[in-house]
Amino acid sequence: MSIYLKQIEQLVALQRVDSEIILLKEELESAPKEVEQLEQDYSQFRERKEQILEKIDYLQSQQKRLDGEISDDDLKIKKSKNKLMMASNTKEYHAMMREMDNIEKLNRMREEERMALVEELERQRAALEEVESESSSLKENLDEKQSTLEQRVEEIEARLAVLDKQRKAAGQHVPAPVLGRYEFIRSRLAAPVIVPVMEGVCSGCNIAIPPQSFIELQKGQQILNCPNCQRLIYWCEHFEESHEPVPGKPQAAPKTHKEAAEEAE
Repeated sequence: MSIYLKQIEQLVALQRVDSEIILLKEELESAPKEVEQLEQDYSQFRERKEQILEKIDYLQSQQKRLDGEISDDDLKIKKSKNKLMMASNTKEYHAMMREMDNIEKLNRMREEERMALVEELERQRAALEEVESESSSLKENLDEKQSTLEQRVEEIEARLAVLDKQRKAAGQHVPAPVLGRYEFIRSRLAAPVIVPVMEGVCSGCNIAIPPQSFIELQKGQQILNCPNCQRLIYWCEHFEESHEPVPGKPQAAPKTHKEAAEEAE
């Protein structure tokens, strides 16, 4: 294998390592955030549960107060009825009747208020049951995530250490100027950085390579950049495994440089 092909092979290997490193670092960053979000959600459920419990407690105290007032007024009405039979004159009789009517009217209002309280209590108890069910499910999920997070972080860090060694090994076979170009492009463009040219088309940007550049690429003597997207390119025919399109890249009809320039205008 020529030096050129060896360098291309090492750059592709380096890119595979970098792609895995990116994914692992994203997971390393997102995993604790997922647990943190679950903790926040669980905390919100607990706060909501406390609010419902406070409301239930208040409603129950109001119901107890109304029950006591209704009971007291029922006793007053009973006593008033007994006194009514002992009224000495019509004026006294009517005064006692008005008092009884007022008490009965007040009690009817309290009964209506009590019924509304009972209905609201039922709604709050149903809400409490729902919150408890959801928070229980969330707690199980949180406990599971917390128990596996530490282990997963250790696995990722161990894998990253291996990949770091592989990256250094791959980089040793690439001249510093070429490696510098690779790192420069990687810092400014989304992956991939090095891509195959298939049927005269850069699989990174899907634009046709100029004929003269394509001829130079086929010679396999130096590492070239795509004139359009500036990615490092190599001819797919130099590597059998590179005949397939780059994963995740749409394979639309190739564009010439003239078409690309017209679109840019």
